Amino acid sequence: MALIDFSFYSSIYSYNHLFLTVLSFLVSALIFLASMRKSKLKRVNLPPGPAGWPIVGNLFQFARSGKPFFKYVEDLRPIYGPIFTLKMGTRTMVILSDAKLVHEALIERGSIFSTRPRENPTRNIFSCNKFTVNAAVYGPVWRSLRRNLVQNMLSSSRIKEFQHVRDKAMDTLINRLKAEAKANDGVVWVLKNARFAVFCILLAMCFGIDMDDETNEKMDQVMKLVLITLDPRIDDYLPILSPFFSKQRKRALEVRKEQIDFMVPFFEKRRKMLQNPESDKTAISFSYLDTLFDLKVEGRKSGPSNEELVSLCSEFINGGTDTTATGIEWGVAQLITNPHVQAKLYDEIKQTVGDRAVAEKDIDRMPYLRAVVKELLRKHPPTYFSLTHAVSEPTTLAGYDIPTDVNVEIYLQAIGEDPKLWRNPEKFNPERFISGGEDADITGVKGVKMMPFGVGRRICPGLGMGTVHIQLMLARMVQEFEWSAYPPNSKIDLTEKLEFTVVMKNSLKAMVKPRA
Repeated sequence: MALIDFSFYSSIYSYNHLFLTVLSFLVSALIFLASMRKSKLKRVNLPPGPAGWPIVGNLFQFARSGKPFFKYVEDLRPIYGPIFTLKMGTRTMVILSDAKLVHEALIERGSIFSTRPRENPTRNIFSCNKFTVNAAVYGPVWRSLRRNLVQNMLSSSRIKEFQHVRDKAMDTLINRLKAEAKANDGVVWVLKNARFAVFCILLAMCFGIDMDDETNEKMDQVMKLVLITLDPRIDDYLPILSPFFSKQRKRALEVRKEQIDFMVPFFEKRRKMLQNPESDKTAISFSYLDTLFDLKVEGRKSGPSNEELVSLCSEFINGGTDTTATGIEWGVAQLITNPHVQAKLYDEIKQTVGDRAVAEKDIDRMPYLRAVVKELLRKHPPTYFSLTHAVSEPTTLAGYDIPTDVNVEIYLQAIGEDPKLWRNPEKFNPERFISGGEDADITGVKGVKMMPFGVGRRICPGLGMGTVHIQLMLARMVQEFEWSAYPPNSKIDLTEKLEFTVVMKNSLKAMVKPRA
């Protein structure tokens, strides 16, 4: 869960640019006169930004740029500074890319900047009208859901209770890699195998039921289908075009029904198991689902409905799967690109545990491993933007007005690679956290220098769990194998692209050689 944070704004570029341009022109032409009335309304002092067209705002310029959204933002930063405004259709976005401004907003004034903006109704279908930890507005529902997740599921003591689940998944991961390497002359797919391992861990933690590979695969298909359905559409930004997307809304309802129909039987199975623990000897003694059945939510008389349980369980599984798996892929890519880092990490593992398998208890005695993971999260946060924030009341930031209907977007890469905060930020250098005199409070409380999990009151509650997963997986994978590029002697392409998370443009195939 720790690596949950992402923003669908950063994937707008996947639309057909010509289609967007034509629509921008037509909509502007049709309702230009109506927009003139807005000039009579009270003006607010928003941060500066590029002038846009009536109604469509900057959608036209963005479409014409032909660039991913984060690149478009990157190009505007030298012109407009660390805080600027983009108007994307009916959405007004205030982009933050300065660590001090982020600290002021999310830490010093977190109670104001901790809510969520309005969303397209299609998205509310899957969040059950914002009944999830990430989507809920700042208030009693969010407090109840987050308190339950943190205290009853993601506390350090509770995470330790699932160590046997992680141990089993790690053994399965290593065996899968060995089998794949044997069948393919030493070549393995990194992301696919890492994703399978994390998904199995989260399924067991969520449902408390041992599932076979066929069921795991079906659950994965259902989860992926939901994510695909939530891909952004142009009517997210121009609701006037919603009538043209009735088929997509109908499809979203069909996917939601399929999701509910598939997942609810697992709820019933778990309820029966809790009533009669002897009925399933393979069941895990505790699960996230157990904490939700009778959850008391402020202002409500009953616990969550089955539909709300589906949303909460989906959030738990989806939030921690791809984010962690892509972190592992980037980690392996950097270890191949920087063989001296891989060698030093292996030496630390060998000195710490000898010939036995790395266990979670060993991680605290591996400062270099922790430094490698921290540098990995600095260089490769799972998304370009954190989850969108909004203010609960009109306020100001850096002397500019921030109205309640504005989307506050935080550009993570600009902070993690800010040369004012980091020496040689483009370089992958774990040593900066050990002997280089550099460090960062990853929670942002003492100051923001990197924020792969977000910061403040809406910081990802799964920070601890996600970090453990990445540390343990990388340690086991380096302990068992020496990793090198495929084809041999080739250079790893570190070009990025956005899917659900920021992944490698060319999914990583690597050569593995079992350690002697």
